[in-house]
Amino acid sequence: MGQDVTSTSPSTAAERFLTTEEVAARYRTSPTTVSWWRRTQYGPKGIKVGRRVLYPQAEIERFERGLADEQNGKSA
Repeated sequence: MGQDVTSTSPSTAAERFLTTEEVAARYRTSPTTVSWWRRTQYGPKGIKVGRRVLYPQAEIERFERGLADEQNGKSA
């Protein structure tokens, strides 16, 4: 009945998903801030699974690359 979000396809079988709390800890901010980022389409894109929002590790890495590219572009 419940779907395991880590086995939706062969390419994502080993993918890790972070909770809002884990993302907040990673960026040393609050879960409320991470939720705000998601609502304002600023931060990493999350997927809703039931009542929980999960963030694929690949999306976290994409977001961080985008931040780095943005910062490197401004300093050049």
